[in-house]
Amino acid sequence: MPPTPEEIAELVRLGIPGAQVNVRLYSGDDHFEMEVVAGAFAGKSRIAQHQMVYAALGEHMKAAIHALALKTSTPKE
Repeated sequence: MPPTPEEIAELVRLGIPGAQVNVRLYSGDDHFEMEVVAGAFAGKSRIAQHQMVYAALGEHMKAAIHALALKTSTPKE
């Protein structure tokens, strides 16, 4: 069973403390859109920012989440 948007947001908040996370379903029950704003992204490339989010999602990213449209930024962007 895919995680809920709330469960995904909580995983990211645990993996990236202080992150502001907004997650919603856009198709079916395993296609998500997510926006993450975090000070921890400062000085990191967009790819590195996305890798931080993927790491926070762990095994969910490999198995339960079929598609993820991801936007990341720092609080100053």
